[in-house]
Formats: sequence, C-alpha cells, structure tokens
Amino acid sequence: MTARKPTPVLIVLSGLPGVGKTTVARQVSAEIGAVHVRIDTIEAAMARSGIVDRAGGWDAVPEAGYRIAYAMASDFLSAGHDVVADSVNPLGITRQAWAEVARTARAALIEVEVICSDPNMHRCRVEARASDIEGLRVPTWQQVEDRAYERWDRAVLRVDTAAGVDPAAVAIVAAFQARM
Repeated sequence: MTARKPTPVLIVLSGLPGVGKTTVARQVSAEIGAVHVRIDTIEAAMARSGIVDRAGGWDAVPEAGYRIAYAMASDFLSAGHDVVADSVNPLGITRQAWAEVARTARAALIEVEVICSDPNMHRCRVEARASDIEGLRVPTWQQVEDRAYERWDRAVLRVDTAAGVDPAAVAIVAAFQARM
C-alpha cells in the first residue's frame, strides 16, 4: 500500500469559454497525475438525465453543477488526490466556494485565471468550437461577450493561451511543483 502524500493540491482554473481551460486542464492533469473535474461534463450529464428540465430549467438550479463539482473535488482531495477543477468560475462566490473546498479538505490551493489576450483568436476559437460532450451546447461569441465575469479581488496565477496552451500548462505545473 502506498503512503498518502501529506497535502493534496486543488488547482482551480477560471476563465471565459473558449480561452483553452479544458485543453490546459487535460495537459496539467496528465502531467501531474491529477483528477480532472470538469463542470461541462457534470452539467451535460445533468441535462441528459432530464433532471434540469424536470426542475424547470437551469434558472431553477443554476449552481447545481458547481455544487456537484465541489463535492467531487472534496472527496478526491480527502482521499489524497490532486485535483484540477475546470470551470468558468466567474463570480467571487464560486471562487470562495472553491477556496472553502480546499480549506475543508486541508489541500493547498492554486487559483489560475486562463485568458486569451488576442480577442480575434479568442473569437475564432469560440466560433470554431464543437462540443466534445454529448448534449453540451457551446456558447456563441455574443454569449461569451455578454457573460458575467467578475474581476479577481486577489492575486492569482494568470496564464495567457494566445501564445499557445503549452506555455500556460508549463506555468501551472511549475506552480504545482513549487508547492511540493
């Protein structure tokens, strides 16, 4: 039986749709052997199950996917696994909830904002994007532009995917390794 490492790490990725969060999350998870918890996967499964429609639509259960993700991440962290959480994470309240997950699981927390500083590239990514999850509808560029996204009120690691996702993933892995 392998010894459990003393402090698991929760890496929380945030950023608008189409900036490359999921691509970065997959690379980071593979590199460090972490569990990838993706809100899109959870919410698409909820929609396919019919529970969202039975509840009256997403307006009736707006935070349900996040609450499931918090619980899953907490379980994985409590079992000693590192976790990469992948979501838009647009509000102070969701960011605080992720921090609380780390605190209660006694995990280290790395908060990352993923951006694409080239608006034309970001728009092209959004408009060319196809869902890799059955039942997930990807947003239009207008929906991305109109989406509520609060500025961070504290220092976080910011990575820019305009130059590619590899440098962003490398920076996150370096931050993770610095915690070891």
